[in-house]
Order: sequence, then C-alpha cells, then structure tokens
Amino acid sequence: MNINVDQIDEEIKKAKAEITVAGVDYQKAFQEMDAKIEKELQEIESLVAKGLSPIPEINFNDLSSADDDFANLVRKRGCVIVRNVFSKDRVDQWNENLMGYVRDNDYFDKQAEKAGMDKYFSALASGKPQIFGLYWSRPQMEARTSQEMADLRSWLNRLWKWESENGVEFNPDQECLYADRLRQREPGDDTLGLSPHVDGGSVERWLDDGYRNVYRHIFSGQIDQYDPFDAAYRTTSSEIPSPAVCSMFRTYQGWTALTRQGPGDGTLNLVPITDAMGWMLLRALQDDIDDTNLCDAKPGRAMVVNDAYHAKLLRAYVPISEVGPGDTVWWHPDVIHGVEDVNNNTGYSNVMYIGAAPDCEKNRAFLNKQRPAFEDGRSSPDFAAENYEVEFNGRFDKSDLSPLGRKQMGYEA
Repeated sequence: MNINVDQIDEEIKKAKAEITVAGVDYQKAFQEMDAKIEKELQEIESLVAKGLSPIPEINFNDLSSADDDFANLVRKRGCVIVRNVFSKDRVDQWNENLMGYVRDNDYFDKQAEKAGMDKYFSALASGKPQIFGLYWSRPQMEARTSQEMADLRSWLNRLWKWESENGVEFNPDQECLYADRLRQREPGDDTLGLSPHVDGGSVERWLDDGYRNVYRHIFSGQIDQYDPFDAAYRTTSSEIPSPAVCSMFRTYQGWTALTRQGPGDGTLNLVPITDAMGWMLLRALQDDIDDTNLCDAKPGRAMVVNDAYHAKLLRAYVPISEVGPGDTVWWHPDVIHGVEDVNNNTGYSNVMYIGAAPDCEKNRAFLNKQRPAFEDGRSSPDFAAENYEVEFNGRFDKSDLSPLGRKQMGYEA
C-alpha cells in the first residue's frame, strides 16, 4: 500500500474512480444491501422491544456442545458473550493486582507528563476513554496466555473460513499474542465515553488493494456472495501506520470483564450486524457523497460512524448485557462498537482488552517487533511510545512465560 496521507483528498478521488470504473450500478447494490440490513434492524428492534438482548451468549463450558444454529447466529450478529471463562476469585485477584500495579508505580503522575501522545480517538465525539497504556502486567499476560483463552479463541477462530480462494489464511488453533491495553473507569465518571466507530482501518478499506480484495463481492455488486467470515485476503490487507491502529489481523476484538458492569455502567455498545460494513462501504459510493469524501473517514483514525451518514445502522446500537468478573465479550473486526458516556455503576468498570490474532505470516511479522518491546517493557509497537513500564516494578517478563506463552509470543515455533 502506498497512500499519501498529505494528499488524502486526491487519494480518495482516485480510489473512487478506480472502484467505479467497472461500471457496477452502486445505487442498485446499495438498495439491495439496504434491504438486507433493514430486515436485521427490524429483527433486533423487535428483540429489544421485548426486553431481550440481540447479542448471543454462551457459557464457556458449553462451547464444545454448541450447535450450528448458535454458530450461525454468532456469524450473523458478529459478536458473542462467553461467560465464566475465568473464576470470579481469580479475576478479583487480577483486578486487585492491576490496581496496585497502577498505583504503586505512580502511573497517573507519569501519564500527566505524556498527555497528548495518543491521538487515535481524537475524531470521535465523546473523546478518549480512560484506557491505560499498560501492556505487560502479570494479570494481562496470565490471562492472554491461559489455556482457557487459547481454547476459547480456537473455537471462535473456527467460525471463520480460514481456507478459501486465497489459500490458507491462518491457523485457527495457534495464537499470535497481541498486547493491548486495559481500562479502569471510576464510578460516576461522565467524561470517558467513546462514540460509535470501527477499528482496524478507515480509508484503507476503499484505498488499499488488500482490503478491496476482502470486500471484492461488495465492490463488484455481488451482495449475496459477500461473507464477512470469509478470511480470504484478510491477512494481505495493509493499514496506514498510526498509534493505536492495529497492524495485526484480528479475527475478533475482545473484552475480559474484571468487574460487574451492565447497561448504564459505561459499558460496551455494539451494532450486532456483521454485514453493516458492506452497507458503509457502499454508502460512501452514492451520488450524494463528494468525490473526495468517504463519509468522513480519516486516515490513521478510528472509522467514524455518525448520524449524518449512518443513522440507519445506529437504530441497532445497543449495550451488552450485564457481565461479571471472568465473562468475555468478542466482536468481529468489522462490527461497529463504542462505549457509553457515563458510568452509573457504584463501583469501577474495569476490563482487559484481549482479542484473537491467529497465527499467520502477517501476525508473525508483528511478533518480531513486539518481542523486543516486551523484553524492554516498552509500549506495544502499535501504540503511542509512552513506554510507562520500562521501570515498573512487578512487570511480567520473559522468564515468566509458560510453554504456551512462549509459542504465542513467537519464541518457539
């Protein structure tokens, strides 16, 4: 990918011309996709009106007996809550250790000195949430490299078609560890919401050849052939380098809950429609959108979902059900998500961000950059170089890795 972000208007205009040169009737394609989305919206609205959540959920111990109907529902919704992955006692200890790790290493004083380094969320209406630039604490690494998490991610990865017209894209049963951050949100906080968005690329979805191949059926007008869980070409897409833009291929983003939290507690919101990205891609190609505009998508930022262009999709923007310590939430990389503006909870609303990044060439290349950062205690390479943990006491290090963790970090084949 060679995108000149300093002349992004011209790059967008050029990309639109290249996409539309095939002569596809994008108004007709959008109408077809719009009708498909409308059916899903009405189904979700009906469930919500009955007091039911449209987000599928299952107990961790029941995954092995999950049937095809449940798997297909997860594919349709693009998200799932998997409960009781870890015991409450174990998670309570992790949460206590994390809060001590933050407090005892004077994180807040150090954070004030480095304010403004992370600009990824700057285009989102509600601003930057209270996400801590910490990656290598013991609880984070123990959770990421646990056998429970490995088994869960294997089940989730196998919902994808990992072998298709572009060959074998990834190994569903082997993880490449991706170090992400954590969130500790105080009770009563009203400043740390995050408006609806999509991570993992914004303008790239139209401009990058790899992404165009991912969405080849959308851009060719073959709406009925588009499958968001077809991994073909997903590992060949490229992102514009920017702090907090994930340069690994993730099959899912994820939350591991450290505390109880539910609707109104500053929790996660989702648009549980996996096909929504196809609708957004076609929306930007309609006649009412300027040739230099992609519905306000900006390079190096989260992909904005707003009322001006995407109000229809936001009819299905709903909070997750109440979760407790040890529950996990997973969503497809194309799924719209955000965070409530206010934490009305009387306690903290804390989570660890742990997603799924299966073994593939793209992800192994990232591990080669991540390992030195891990060993030095520096920030994960995808994020702003705040490097808080270099001098932190109690940091997890290489000698603490289990055999499974060594494989996930790329120390062993």
